[in-house]
Amino acid sequence: MEKTIAAISTAIGEAGIGIVRMTGPKSHDIAKDVFRNFKGNVIEEINNRKLQYGHIVDEDIVVDEVLIAFMKNPYTYTREDMVEIYCHGGSIAVRKVLNLLLSKGAFLAERGEFTKRAFLNGRLDLSQAEAVIDLIDAKTDKSYEASLNQLSGGLRDEIKELKDKILDMLTRVEFSINFMEDLQDELPVQPVLDRGDEVVAIIDRLLNTSNKGRILREGIRTVIVGKPNVGKSSLLNAILKENRAIVTDIPGTTRDTIEEYIDLGGVSIKLIDTAGIRDTEDVVESIGVNKSISLIESADLVIGIFDMSSELDEEDVKIIELLKDRKSIILLNKHDLKVLADKEKIYEIFDKNNIIDMSIVENRGIKELEQAILDMFFDGEIKLTDDTIVTNVRHTHLLTQAKESLDSCLADIRAGYPLDAVEIDLRNAYTLLGEITGESIADDVLDKIFNDFCIGK
Repeated sequence: MEKTIAAISTAIGEAGIGIVRMTGPKSHDIAKDVFRNFKGNVIEEINNRKLQYGHIVDEDIVVDEVLIAFMKNPYTYTREDMVEIYCHGGSIAVRKVLNLLLSKGAFLAERGEFTKRAFLNGRLDLSQAEAVIDLIDAKTDKSYEASLNQLSGGLRDEIKELKDKILDMLTRVEFSINFMEDLQDELPVQPVLDRGDEVVAIIDRLLNTSNKGRILREGIRTVIVGKPNVGKSSLLNAILKENRAIVTDIPGTTRDTIEEYIDLGGVSIKLIDTAGIRDTEDVVESIGVNKSISLIESADLVIGIFDMSSELDEEDVKIIELLKDRKSIILLNKHDLKVLADKEKIYEIFDKNNIIDMSIVENRGIKELEQAILDMFFDGEIKLTDDTIVTNVRHTHLLTQAKESLDSCLADIRAGYPLDAVEIDLRNAYTLLGEITGESIADDVLDKIFNDFCIGK
């Protein structure tokens, strides 16, 4: 028998309401044992999915005044009997209620165990289960919409279509292997090739959404770089519209990175203000400079800032070299002062469409920067259609592997290899696609996925 589990499902902290949930075969009995209705009586009959008012009690001691909902299987989140107890918020009430449930025979839930049971009991496929954590972690409306599409079964339906087509190919191949030799004839391979090309085209379409999907899910990792005192921290403050970073006339004020998120048109931008890049004998500052250089390597976008009120020097040239092969936007700052720098040196290296004249003190160029980011990653505007967007790195990896197996299969067929030689690649592609929805997946991978969840979900 599956054990009964319980956990706090709301964040610990000051709040009006906190929720303790329980699922499993003993959940109703345990809840009835500790709940008394508004008349102070033990309830005999459960009102399925209806809120009831009363108290949680430990023997004769009232623990909390609550609302409680009993839910009968299979029409629950886990497809098991469930109970949700709506306590007062904060840390004390919910913990007292949880501890009481544990003392009555429930076990403390592991990370993601409620959703894992929903998956194991067929309530959700694995791609939908992963969408749950994405919904919780969503930082913008657009990332939420993409996750909601996946939770609604968008990716599941695409994978089912792909698997049905591959199954049709396998049926033809296996028929040829098992029967065609006896019939002294050969199976026409063109229908197999045509169906294979259809599958590859669908996978290509899904993979083409993966970079946009990753950005919607994780945000654009954006590093701000430049010499000391060119306006990096001022830019961060201007974009955030608050004084997040210390700004002074003293070079090298920023010794370590400062990270903040903004919502830009529905996309999360992770802004990283870095230490000014220059040659320095200060040990602490040099560590910050080296960290700034290493962050450039891992960034989705680098914003390079140059001071136009002074001539470009060797340190500017070094930064230009670091950025010239990167996805970058160049800001020519301090246009409120007399321009002394030679802009042509910068125009020779970077796309003019990605170079912006700016004066941070006059708040000039900020809107242009925000639009340039949207232009660079989303063709100017973020539009989510009803089409499925692949947002998960695991899904992208599996789709890529499935496509490689299919490409190998189709190439072998066109090269004239016997059909029994291509069956292995076809079955491998089918299995890999099944890993996305959880139809075929190793236990250790499953555990890793649900370990990313919070306890209580």
